[in-house]
Amino acid sequence: QVQLVESGGGLVQPGGSLRVSCAASGFTFSMTYMSWVRQAPGKGLEWVSSINTGDRVDVADSVKGRFTVSRDNAKKMLYLQMNSLKPEDTALYYCVRGSETLDAWGQGTLVTVSS
Repeated sequence: QVQLVESGGGLVQPGGSLRVSCAASGFTFSMTYMSWVRQAPGKGLEWVSSINTGDRVDVADSVKGRFTVSRDNAKKMLYLQMNSLKPEDTALYYCVRGSETLDAWGQGTLVTVSS
């Protein structure tokens, strides 16, 4: 079955960096668009970034220039490199299969940006 398992979340100070990862299994990862979606405490879901089967990416304005999505198709891994983190980036970050249609979600990894 489809599995998406995120890792790498944690506590980081404002201005710091963090990379979260997602291990995918149960589907043909190399042929699948992937996305990151986040949910801040008490707020709704916010799309962060998507990547096609190669290296074409789309990034939300709120994180443009700070966050970079990438993938390793051989390892079936999706990454989100987050730099210059702000307190408002605090959220549960989900790895999601798809881009326009999001049809499988991981359990999320919590990123907390605080001093």
